[in-house]
Amino acid sequence: MKGVKSIIDIGRDTIRMEAASVAALEGLLDEQFEKAISLIRSCKGRLVISGIGKSAIVGQKIVATLNSTGTPAIFMHAADAIHGDLGMIQEQDLVMIISKSGESPEVKVLLSFIRNFGNPLIAIVGNLHSILAKQATIVLNTTVSQEACRNNLAPTSSTTAQMVMGDALAVTLMEIRGFSNDDFARFHPGGTLGKRLYLRVQDLYLHNERPAVGPDESLHAVIMEMTSKRLGATAVTDKGGNLLGIITDGDLRRMLEKRSSPDAVTASAIMTMSPKTIEEESLAVEALDLMRKHDITQLVVTSGQKYLGFIHLHDLIREGII
Repeated sequence: MKGVKSIIDIGRDTIRMEAASVAALEGLLDEQFEKAISLIRSCKGRLVISGIGKSAIVGQKIVATLNSTGTPAIFMHAADAIHGDLGMIQEQDLVMIISKSGESPEVKVLLSFIRNFGNPLIAIVGNLHSILAKQATIVLNTTVSQEACRNNLAPTSSTTAQMVMGDALAVTLMEIRGFSNDDFARFHPGGTLGKRLYLRVQDLYLHNERPAVGPDESLHAVIMEMTSKRLGATAVTDKGGNLLGIITDGDLRRMLEKRSSPDAVTASAIMTMSPKTIEEESLAVEALDLMRKHDITQLVVTSGQKYLGFIHLHDLIREGII
């Protein structure tokens, strides 16, 4: 029908309007944001975040982000607060209330109790003339010109702005605290993300066979070692266990293509010297990066010059690193 927007156009308009609201948020950051960061950083308790409706859902996401990045936070629903959950708030806690209007009945009731408790209050609010904005210690302005819905009613642009403000707080706190990959790994030990941050080569290679031959051993001995250990390769080491080279299935095929009589061939004659290696303390994801870079499926694990074993691409796949 003429004049009716297509589905794709409606979707694009929604994205465009929300993106504009987020872009405008940058200009709303002022010294209040700095004060909020300082207050949260110096808080000896927890950050108690509250809200109602869609703002409550945003609050739960912000709590999750803060906890995972080193800032202790809990969520308290504004409606449940006046029915017993106010007991969550302790003397040293800091309170944050999220609201577009700042005038919701539940928020108004909650404000009176927060004031009596004496806890500092940060407001993430879209109405600077609201009771929430007027009673807050610090105000973070998330005003939007229009919601992304046709009737300017459904919380869309406003909740996006609230979410982005929460991310800005979390990331800033991470930066000024020097929150590292190791810190992140401590809070994310499960799943693929956690494994990429903490799983090390030594956690994987010890479960594999440890094929090894001496430099003077025969081709038959090399093949038997590779076959019995089932890794498609074997290390070549000296009597002290130091790595001299590696022989792979590919090395065997190339040797057979060149020699009509391989009976007198020894390991040192066909090994690849200076193979790609990795230290056992290295992260497993570093092993993956090396394999991808050099288009190989295994690495020799070493400690200095000492040969320790092999880590294979299948080990990384099995652990979900890939």
